[in-house]
Amino acid sequence: MTVVCYQGEPGAYSQAAALEVFPNCTPLACPTFQDALAAVQDGTARYGMIPIENSTVGRVGDIYQLLPKSGLHIIGEFFLPIHFQLMAVKGATLDGLKTAESHVVALGQNMGFIRKHRLSPVVASDTAGSARIIAEAKDPTRGALASKLAAEIYGLDVLAEDVEDEKHNTTRFVILSKYPEYARAGGGPTITTFVFRVRNIPAALYKAMGGFATNGVNMTKLESYMLDGHFYATMFYVDVDGHPDDPALKRALEELEYFSREVKILGVYPAHPFRESFKEG
Repeated sequence: MTVVCYQGEPGAYSQAAALEVFPNCTPLACPTFQDALAAVQDGTARYGMIPIENSTVGRVGDIYQLLPKSGLHIIGEFFLPIHFQLMAVKGATLDGLKTAESHVVALGQNMGFIRKHRLSPVVASDTAGSARIIAEAKDPTRGALASKLAAEIYGLDVLAEDVEDEKHNTTRFVILSKYPEYARAGGGPTITTFVFRVRNIPAALYKAMGGFATNGVNMTKLESYMLDGHFYATMFYVDVDGHPDDPALKRALEELEYFSREVKILGVYPAHPFRESFKEG
């Protein structure tokens, strides 16, 4: 049985994503992102399902810093639409609820519903954790905002479905492996993810990026973060369309390497079909 680890408690959206991609897997809950990465590193889990960005709140935590240091490889991506369910113990009613409990980000994404029903928002450690807590409390005045999977796991009734304010809310996950599994060149739309650090010369970043423009390579993500907490050491995390063996991307990467102190490819993997929905016409 393939073990797929994720950060969070049972019922987390990351578990839901893992089961979407690997329906027959054994999900493994991990308290922190570091614990999830370690589970893949030491072989406890075959893969890790890690959220990296959300369409509403942007980048997720410190993943951009943790991932390059982990030695793990991105072998795939998955986009999961995020829908929040208001749940409570069996027998509870929406009119009888006094609180809505969830992660602080989830509360912010459901504030319209919370205000409409005059509920008091209560911050919990995470979405699935809030479902577990109210299940254990057995208090019919307490509700949780979490996934449908969490309601099933903790035996809760869903009192209102899909209550999020923004219906386009989607989280992008990357699938991590201890071993590289590069997509085949010419096998369809491909994403290449890498990190780099430029040389200490004038206009180094401008020159390093120029190769992608002149070779017509589409860059879909460029994130910067400080290396080891130092202001003078900046790393860049990049997603581009294409395979390193494609002539255009190959030339762009060669130019990047000339102006960089370090370039490291983290993964070459199939582009998820969801990307087609946000391409410009």
